[in-house]
Order: sequence, then structure tokens, then C-alpha cells
Amino acid sequence: MMEHDINNKRQIISHYISVWGREYRCLTWDDGPFQELGEDFSILEFPPQKSRTMWTYATCGMSNATNKNPVELHLFSADRDEFMVELLTVVAHFHKFGEKLDLWHTVNFGRPWKLNSFCSYGLISLPYLDGPNLELLKIDDKKTIYFYWLIPVTKDEVAFKKEFGVENLEELFENERFDYINPYRKSVV
Repeated sequence: MMEHDINNKRQIISHYISVWGREYRCLTWDDGPFQELGEDFSILEFPPQKSRTMWTYATCGMSNATNKNPVELHLFSADRDEFMVELLTVVAHFHKFGEKLDLWHTVNFGRPWKLNSFCSYGLISLPYLDGPNLELLKIDDKKTIYFYWLIPVTKDEVAFKKEFGVENLEELFENERFDYINPYRKSVV
């Protein structure tokens, strides 16, 4: 592991703590592609707080020092769920060894979010719940890490986004008041 990556990991953890609090667990998914992501990669699990009643799972070290636009992702869960660790690990692996992911991209999870869930994709969105406090971390004068929200979405919602644009999809989300932590929600389209 390069010293630069170690420093980035420390800064990423400090950044998350500044937004979601000091209590967290550092987790890894030991099956599948985890080893290929390097020893500096992990998933952080933040428990619910008084101001927020959901669990938060976030990548740490998804992008390394060589990435042009480094990205870290997080998602929310109503329950403590170790599948979130697997899911984010697989998405990070796709980012590192497949296509570079960025804002407004969608990614196929390869299976439903939970058994019988309609949500089997993720939309990479701005971190609307946490805003600018989370979105950007300046590492130095040359580098910024972007922190985005991975929202589980349905196949129909991905198709709608491709045809009508992300703004129209987000408008539907807002109008329908969709429950982003409910894996069993119906599609908004």
C-alpha cells in the first residue's frame, strides 16, 4: 500500500466521521473480488443516530491516488445488513476493474437488493441528505474526492432515466416521495 493511499484513507474516515459521527465499524467482504481491491479498501458501517434512524454503509478506498476523479459511494439501509458490505464491494470492484463510475451513472447489482426486491440497480446521485458537507473532500491543491449516494433503483427507473434524463427521474422520486430505504418499494415509473 502506498503512503499516499494510507493518508487518503485516514482523510476519508475523518471526513465521514465529521458528517455521520465517531461511532463506526470497518468491515470487509472476504469472498469474491475483495482481495483484488487492495488492503486499503473497506466498507464503513455507521449506526443510526438521533437525527437519522437508518444505517449508513460507505466505501473507503474505492478510488486510489491514480484515479483522475476519485469517487466514494454510500447507501442507506433501514436495518443493519451485511449484504450492503458485499454490494458496495462488488460495485467498487466494477469501478476499479470495469468502467469508472461517476455522478448519474447506473450500475447493475447483478441481483436484487434484497430477496424479492424490484431494485437491482444503483443510481449514483448527489448526497442530497448530507449535502456539500459530505460531497467534496479536498486532499490537496490538485485532488478532490467526490462522495456520492448510491440509490437502489429498479430496471424500469433505469430505462426511464436513459430515455428522459436523470432530472425527470429525480422529479418523479420527489413527487412520489419514494422510500429510498425500502427494498420492496414499487417502481415510480
